[in-house]
Amino acid sequence: MIASHLLAYYFTELHHDKVQQVDKYLYHLRLSDENLMDVSVRFRREMDKGLGRDSSPTASVKMLPTFVRSTPDGTEKGDFLALDLGGSNFRVLLVKVSDNGKQKVEMENQIYAIPEELMRGCGSECPHSDHGVQTTLFDHIAECLANFLEKMGIKNQKLPLGFTFSFPCQQNKLDESILVSWTKGFKSHGVEGKDVVSLLRKAIKKRGDFDIDIVAVINDTVGTMMTCGYDDHHCEIGLIVGTGTNACYMEEMRHLELVDGDEGRMCVNTEWGAFGDDGALEDLRTDFDREIDAGSLNPGKQLFEKMISGMYMGELVRLILVKMAKEKLLFQGHTTPDLLTTGHFQTCFVSSIEIDKDKEGLVSAEKVLRGLGLDPSGEDCVATQRVCQVVSTRAAHLCAATLAAVLRQIRDNKAAERLRTTVGVDGSVYKNHPQFARRLHKMVRRLVPDCDVRFLRSEDGSGKGAAMVTAVAYRLATQHAERQRILDALRLSREQLMEVKIRMGNEMNRGLAKESHDQAAVKMLPTYVRSTPDGTERGDFLALDLGGTNFRVLLVRVRSGKKRSVEMHNKIYTIPQEAIQGTGEELFDHIVHCIADFLEYMGMKGASLPLGFTFSFPCHQNRLDQGILLKWTKGFKATGCEGEDVVTLLKDAIHRREEFDLDVVAVVNDTVGTMMTCGYEDPLCEVGLIVGTGTNACYMEEMQNVELVDGDEGRMCVNMEWGAFGDHGELDDFCTDFDRAVDDRSTNPGKQRYEKMISGMYLGEIVRNVLLEFTAKGLLFRGKLSERLKTRGIFETKFLSQIESDRLALRQVRSILQHLGLTSSTCDDSILVKEVCSVVARRAAQLCGAGLAAVVDKIRQNRNLDKLKITVGVDGTLYKLHPHFSSIMHETVRDLSPLCEVTFLQSEDGSGKGAALITAVACRIRDAGQH
Repeated sequence: MIASHLLAYYFTELHHDKVQQVDKYLYHLRLSDENLMDVSVRFRREMDKGLGRDSSPTASVKMLPTFVRSTPDGTEKGDFLALDLGGSNFRVLLVKVSDNGKQKVEMENQIYAIPEELMRGCGSECPHSDHGVQTTLFDHIAECLANFLEKMGIKNQKLPLGFTFSFPCQQNKLDESILVSWTKGFKSHGVEGKDVVSLLRKAIKKRGDFDIDIVAVINDTVGTMMTCGYDDHHCEIGLIVGTGTNACYMEEMRHLELVDGDEGRMCVNTEWGAFGDDGALEDLRTDFDREIDAGSLNPGKQLFEKMISGMYMGELVRLILVKMAKEKLLFQGHTTPDLLTTGHFQTCFVSSIEIDKDKEGLVSAEKVLRGLGLDPSGEDCVATQRVCQVVSTRAAHLCAATLAAVLRQIRDNKAAERLRTTVGVDGSVYKNHPQFARRLHKMVRRLVPDCDVRFLRSEDGSGKGAAMVTAVAYRLATQHAERQRILDALRLSREQLMEVKIRMGNEMNRGLAKESHDQAAVKMLPTYVRSTPDGTERGDFLALDLGGTNFRVLLVRVRSGKKRSVEMHNKIYTIPQEAIQGTGEELFDHIVHCIADFLEYMGMKGASLPLGFTFSFPCHQNRLDQGILLKWTKGFKATGCEGEDVVTLLKDAIHRREEFDLDVVAVVNDTVGTMMTCGYEDPLCEVGLIVGTGTNACYMEEMQNVELVDGDEGRMCVNMEWGAFGDHGELDDFCTDFDRAVDDRSTNPGKQRYEKMISGMYLGEIVRNVLLEFTAKGLLFRGKLSERLKTRGIFETKFLSQIESDRLALRQVRSILQHLGLTSSTCDDSILVKEVCSVVARRAAQLCGAGLAAVVDKIRQNRNLDKLKITVGVDGTLYKLHPHFSSIMHETVRDLSPLCEVTFLQSEDGSGKGAALITAVACRIRDAGQH
């Protein structure tokens, strides 16, 4: 009967007119897209205030850190307890998470009541009553926990527990939550201002009949995100729209100024219900909103929540109906005591009135209004339905506006053109209102069209969610311990570094002594360079720099006196493949052809100048102007050169050309060139160091210690060839499985062991091997190996420098990983890769520093000095480009050789300019001898 006359009315024009009348009356509650975009922008500003250290105390949107640092990745497993306390009943749950190929969660739970006297009585440590010790709230919770464990037969197990405590709290860590104030009718004394986890632990300890490990305390919003995050790994937002409303999301640590540390992410509890408490929404609030607020338990607080949530939605509709009735727009101007009573129009009425199916909503409207003692017409029912629609639509749209701000924040954090993400949602309004979810989804997509958002309804977020937070915390702790165990093998203590220094010193002595030289790993080769520059060098010199498929010819003009300077001109030439692979004559004829071209280019055709030759291949020297090639490396295979003096080969080629003559004064390697270049700038420079693709060092040794060369007077530069340190087992106890894997797969297994732990050619490969181990153990990339990562050499050492750059955000680290085929890498993966790079590079810098400490200490002891002041000239891409290598190396040298004051001078063009300066020094000494 009711339905038929309403249906008849529904199809009349009056229906349309009544809706228009209500819309006009409530135009302040109907927000345009522009209004909503403005709300979104305002909320984003409030988020920034809440995140800032200085602005947070006065921010209305508090943006509280939750100390939840990761969402589930699907590898969680184990048995967990959860405690869900948020009202007069609380639940204890046993959650079993298994991963037998397919993720599965099983739950057992028990609901316990909290007696009224405990809700309002003592929370903890109450004084004695007449009947003995009074039971406190936390004693009661502990008793119920004991009962549940007994019932489940697990009282003798110590299981991890997650605690959902849905009251306003201040968290300082994951397992600490200080109650700010009770709500929801609780008034237990002695709890506000205390850590609820400590109170629960104390109550459990007092009983003494069971033990649990309380790992995490969270609120229901975080629980919702974590529950949905288990089913969908893209879930990084939690949303509640029920009796109250709130949201949480995963924020970049670098934006969380209230928490130390910049790396990774942390879930932030926005507490967005308080948005507007500082007046930010004043222009959008209506008289109805103000009336609701004035009649609430907390006037002036949670103003946004009062415009949205289930606790207030029905009351907002009631106030509108009362005002319209009093203005004779409804119910023929009649009201009833029920309509005038606060709380009598429940939010569940709004849901039933908005059901769209077969006009069922209008039937519900009449039923509800009659229940309030009214005699509604069909027109009244249509108007009431429209009021409900306007109120709930505004709620959904305001919620969409703030959610859009959160989505934009995440998208900007990731620097993504399009964001793909999932929002986990819970709450009675979202779940039970027939239109709310649809309206929310539609408006979110309108406000952030560049975000692909999936909404996932949470099932039991507060209980299961607490268990999932605990499961994730346990997974992270277990994985962290395993990762650190693996990385500890790559971490060196001060004692170990001191031992490396001592062993390097011993090997240096073995290499210098005639008797042990042949058996020494560190060859300590004489270079016949007997002096560093003294500033009186002058003249024009040619330099040749040959160390790869490109080589340079340089003219170096050295000026002495007050206008002391070095001026350089150079030209780069390519050596064709046929010369590299052909005969020695063809190779050296090509080199001489390039020298002739350079002299013509410089307008010096036919000139005869002294020449220094940087020849960066393994050589044996018996004098400064001789270098016998031991073997070609770097792809060179020119025949008839190995075992021959390269200076003779060069001179023969010059004679064959018959165009010019050159005085080849010196053959050097790049390390000696570096020392000489820096020695020209700083007279204290007596050590050269290269840390680039390879590594080596040289220094000025006392002639009396260089037993391979006759004479005891003066000093000579010794080319250590220290990359081979360890080739006789000196580093075996410091080598890891990763070092052994890199060595085994290298082109020279068992050789250059020290170099393979330090230099740029190998560090990326060590990192790659560590990442493979982590992935195989399920500690990285969710255990999924990328085929590209299996490729030897794919992780270049330049990536270490880029990844460790302090300026590089984690999203840029992810782009490097994506280049390596790791497209599904997470923020957590990026942090771990950065840590591996840091550990490997730190060890390299420390090992290099330990070797260098041995060198400077030997020089100090040679000279019987209490304190040595010395400069080290350094070159090489690893030293120059890695953001932390140099500082760690310097720190290690200072620590291991405290009696040496060491300055580091970076070389510019050591290999070319250095060869010319050695030639200049040799000419100076020769000229002085002739006079």
